[in-house]
Amino acid sequence: MLYRTALYPADPFALMRRLSDSLDRITARASAPFPAINIWQNGEAAAITAELPGVEPDSIDVEVKDNVLTLSGERKAPDNTEGATWHRRERAFGRFTRAIRLPFRVDPNKVEARLANGVLRIAVARPDEDKPRRIAINAA
Repeated sequence: MLYRTALYPADPFALMRRLSDSLDRITARASAPFPAINIWQNGEAAAITAELPGVEPDSIDVEVKDNVLTLSGERKAPDNTEGATWHRRERAFGRFTRAIRLPFRVDPNKVEARLANGVLRIAVARPDEDKPRRIAINAA
């Protein structure tokens, strides 16, 4: 006789699915790159946003060479009160580096970066000589 309890659910594979889902959440969190970034562009420029909560502006470095933007820095661990014990620690701390290949060459003099509310916004202007140009067609 089968009992439907928490130990013996009606679906014998329910426990396996829950375990699999839990492992998926753990590995997804562990493998996600830091910081999370978004990149978009138009004909004039590209924009990059990076989520950097808890990172001080003076501990962030943004470098550009050719068409690669490198974002690096450090998020410091909070000071633990003496005798305190972690119950959950999901936020990573330490050094980070992300190299982002941009869709065009970059003029380092046309890059702006601003940090507000834990979000770093970087605007990268496309060099004039690399911008697409519309060619006029003359009638014969």
